[in-house]
Amino acid sequence: MANSKLSLDGLLIFEQPFTRVPYENYRKVFRTAQKNIERELGAIQTASNDLANNASQTPEEAIKSIEGIIGRVEGLKRKLSDLQETAGSPTLQVMRERCKHLAIIEDIQSSKDSEYARWVDIRLDRWIVDWVLRHGREQTARHIAQERALRQELVDIDLFMDIRRIEDALSRHSCAEALAWCGENKNALRNSSTLEFDLRLQEYIELTRDRRTTDAIAYAKKHLIPWQETHLMQIQQASALLAFPPTTTCNPYKRLYDPNRWLNLTQAFRLAIFSLNTLPSEPLLHLALYGGLSSLKLPTCYDQDMKNSDCPVCDPWLGKLAEEVPFSHHVNSTIVCRLSGKIMDEDNAPMVFPNGYVYSREALEDMSAQNEGKVKCPRTQEECDVSKLKKVFIS
Repeated sequence: MANSKLSLDGLLIFEQPFTRVPYENYRKVFRTAQKNIERELGAIQTASNDLANNASQTPEEAIKSIEGIIGRVEGLKRKLSDLQETAGSPTLQVMRERCKHLAIIEDIQSSKDSEYARWVDIRLDRWIVDWVLRHGREQTARHIAQERALRQELVDIDLFMDIRRIEDALSRHSCAEALAWCGENKNALRNSSTLEFDLRLQEYIELTRDRRTTDAIAYAKKHLIPWQETHLMQIQQASALLAFPPTTTCNPYKRLYDPNRWLNLTQAFRLAIFSLNTLPSEPLLHLALYGGLSSLKLPTCYDQDMKNSDCPVCDPWLGKLAEEVPFSHHVNSTIVCRLSGKIMDEDNAPMVFPNGYVYSREALEDMSAQNEGKVKCPRTQEECDVSKLKKVFIS
């Protein structure tokens, strides 16, 4: 029972993005509401001061000013109400559902519990949907979620649709959508990403590529010069593009005109939005596989004569994935029978052939029962009576 006890910290280590994504969405809703309140209350305060300080107003003018203030307050209330209904309430619902889903495992004591099996199945479905979404297959993700009865609140389809929309725009050589996203997340990106500058620089490069010199100079003054404290060398190098055509063979400027910069921008945008939402750059399914394979990986998994058909790392495809992870570290070794794939212990003792190869007692007893008391070593084909086998004691 001790081995089946759940490690809550270990289970939740992959779940940080699961709760962070709706939190970031709700923070955007809060910032939008805050900006609306500050803007409207500022105007209301100004109008109230004017009304209080203007003693020469007639009663009719004062009433008109008050009605204007009331209209602004009602407009603010309407904006905030619409924002809450369209974005705030749905995002809160997502947060509630995800917290409720994670709370299930707090009451589960053992990995053998049927409720835990259902929770793990849902987690696997979420990871598969995450993998599909990262490869740009939104319709497939929706189909999987529907087929597996996976609630929409538990997957990030809307987030990845937004990512896909902006990446599609970048593939069409348009920075407008990505710049709008940077504007929405300006404070969060300020100290962690240079994406906005890179986008501005690319728009400037496109103007110089089209030889729109006047527009390029005006654009640089408006959008690049404000970055001179942190990107002065890049701005100076970019300024020289005014003198170099797109066909230049001079390496520093040839690199700036390289169309592959758009692919780099797409990758930079994806890393920025993943970082903002605490999403790993690798799919969660891959990370889970890496963790599992690392705990099983042994040098013998890559020895053709020692492969075990029941070992995931010995599988050709999973073994390829396991090449990227370190070998497992075990304080105590676990000996697995090559014939049956079962662990050899005091209940299933290891038995040694005269040639020195070891297999489990259960597997050899089954073999001898089918071969009139004879057993054969699958590696050397040596055959002997089962009575010739000796029990091995491991210290």
